Amino acid sequence: MKLGYARVSTVGQDLKTQQEKLLKQDIEEDYLYIEKKTATTTRNREALKDLIKNSRKGDIVYITKIDRLARSIIDLNNVMNEFLKKGVTVVFIDNNMTFSADAKSDPMQKLLFNVLGAFAEFERDMIVNRTTEGKIRAQQAGKKLGRKGQPDQQIQKALRLMNKREDNNLSVSDIVKATGVPKATLYKKLKELKKGTSS
Repeated sequence: MKLGYARVSTVGQDLKTQQEKLLKQDIEEDYLYIEKKTATTTRNREALKDLIKNSRKGDIVYITKIDRLARSIIDLNNVMNEFLKKGVTVVFIDNNMTFSADAKSDPMQKLLFNVLGAFAEFERDMIVNRTTEGKIRAQQAGKKLGRKGQPDQQIQKALRLMNKREDNNLSVSDIVKATGVPKATLYKKLKELKKGTSS
């Protein structure tokens, strides 16, 4: 049986491209395992766990690139070993590499696999370092980091709607959708208003 695995981080990466490449391998859509998770570790990746659990001897697992499976060379080897122990063949489409427990893998492919895995890990570490350095520079420059606060105009609109929600038959979720003001912010402001009127 042919199985496919696609992963995107919560930000960036195009899932559609990965899916198209996997479907071109004649994999049925029901046998695609897809998730949105960052690849710093293979922990908490439920689709990957399900794929490993459901794969059987003789199955072929298709993945577009090595870094979609893992960004750590240790995690990468651990996952690959789990597949190979079960007699599952793993194909990396873009890297043009196939690993099988039955056939003796080409030593050059093994070397390339480890080199590409190491580069994926190195790339992730570089991104983490650049992000950290950027945050430090921003803090030194006195810039505030984190999510921007909601515009006061939207908050006031949300509060007005909250006061009239029974008349307008609006739920809190409706108001959140209409104004873009998070529920937590809305309740916080209402609490502040109540404190102000009671004092």
